[in-house]
Amino acid sequence: MADTVREIERKYEAEDDTRLPDLAGINRVTAVVEAGTEDLDAVYYDTADQRLAAAGITLRRRTGGRDAGWHLKLPVAPGVRDELRAPLSETPPPELTALVRSRVLDGELVAVVRLRTRRTVRVLKDAAGTPLAEVAEDAVRAWPAAGAVDAGTADSGRSGARWREIEVELVGDGGAGLLDEVGRALTAAGVRPASAASKLARALAETGQSRDGAVPDERPIHGSAKAAVRAKGKGAGKRGKKRPTAGDVVLRYAREQVRLIVELDPAVRRDLPDAVHRMRVATRRLRSAFRSYTKVLDRAVTQPIGIELKWLAAELGVERDREVLTERLREGLGELPGTLRLGPVDARLRIWSERRRAGARDRLLDVLDGPRYLALLKTLHAFLAEPPLRKAAGRPAPEVAAGAVLKDYRRLARRTEAALTASAGRERDEALHGARKAAKRTRYAAEAARPALGRPAKKFAKRTKRVQQLLGDHQDSVVARGALRELATQAQRAGEGGFTFGLLYGREEALAADRERALPDVWRKASRRKHRTALRP
Repeated sequence: MADTVREIERKYEAEDDTRLPDLAGINRVTAVVEAGTEDLDAVYYDTADQRLAAAGITLRRRTGGRDAGWHLKLPVAPGVRDELRAPLSETPPPELTALVRSRVLDGELVAVVRLRTRRTVRVLKDAAGTPLAEVAEDAVRAWPAAGAVDAGTADSGRSGARWREIEVELVGDGGAGLLDEVGRALTAAGVRPASAASKLARALAETGQSRDGAVPDERPIHGSAKAAVRAKGKGAGKRGKKRPTAGDVVLRYAREQVRLIVELDPAVRRDLPDAVHRMRVATRRLRSAFRSYTKVLDRAVTQPIGIELKWLAAELGVERDREVLTERLREGLGELPGTLRLGPVDARLRIWSERRRAGARDRLLDVLDGPRYLALLKTLHAFLAEPPLRKAAGRPAPEVAAGAVLKDYRRLARRTEAALTASAGRERDEALHGARKAAKRTRYAAEAARPALGRPAKKFAKRTKRVQQLLGDHQDSVVARGALRELATQAQRAGEGGFTFGLLYGREEALAADRERALPDVWRKASRRKHRTALRP
């Protein structure tokens, strides 16, 4: 994996006659130390329609300076990016291109802009001589990459642009407060905050190459689909403001889930905390919306997509379920007194988990690099570009949304009542699991309906979530008991004894029984008629 550096910086526009103010005395800065001047030469890569630039992502090959090589910058928050670095090579390295696959799809990465920068760096240090931040004054020249393939063309300045800018980047523990104070000093000296988010964005604009670049999941409803939604709407609300249609609300929700899947792809590949879980939830929410809002979206189109989303969620779940299960078993072991922890139970659990993790991680990366996942991403983009709207998509959102949520609620009610009367054991476990899935679908339908139904939908989703969580904890206990049986068997075969794992098994049985006893009261509170009545427009 490529090296990663967290980049926290502020950018400012400067003029040829701009002079830096004295920054000593700001915050903890006691010295401003000259760090020299360096010449940087960078070529930026993107697709022909600039999908990376539209997402605030930059991929460049840079020579000169202290960090020559390939750099991929992924946005984290305003002013914060993760920069992943790889050694110099002639073509973009696979370890970086894999991280933009969800954006690029099967498009070709080509050189779009070349930048040459003369950079003068000053380091802000505290009283102990510790670096806090770097202030870089950059004199930048930019050309379309096709017109600057060699130094001679680049020096000619043809179709190029020139500007100066100042970057202030944290390199120590100065924190956002230091950046704020330096920014105030710069603006007091007449320096303006940069209007462009990056050098690439400014270069594309000033060399006349900026394009729409938005992939379909970032575009508004357009073309015939948009016209159909508006044409079927029933007029304006107060003060002439157009009321949202059912199509507006459902597509907004679907677009958000696709955006999350695309954005979380590189985080999952990098194994960042909670990334797998969040991506899995987005796939489930999108599939659930397809199933709940069949009056808005043509089921003949969304059902095949839903099948692929279910497949992806299952692949993501292999790793996620291992994480959750391992943490649950570790917590159980941690609550036992030492006198009951017989044998190398911690080591046994660690080996069991790591073996599963290695296989799950490799399998997931193979999935993300495979043709089936790529086909799904392309299908999702096509779906948003031309949504398969049905007639009800043009109706007012509240009545359609309420109908969808209440339909899913009735399904949940049937399954919950069946679970409450099921025989103890496997039959009840399976019935409770089915009710859990129905609760999740009802909750997601209510969440999607919030823009149409407002506070009642928010409260309804919250109450349904309580039911889902209780049933989810019960299902986690069922899965944990299966794992504990496996661990106890492995321990016994190794001559270690399975007493402790058996003890945890009994604990999980007791927890499951407790959740079963709590369900009637939780369900009674969530299923009150007044909660459903509040949803009706």
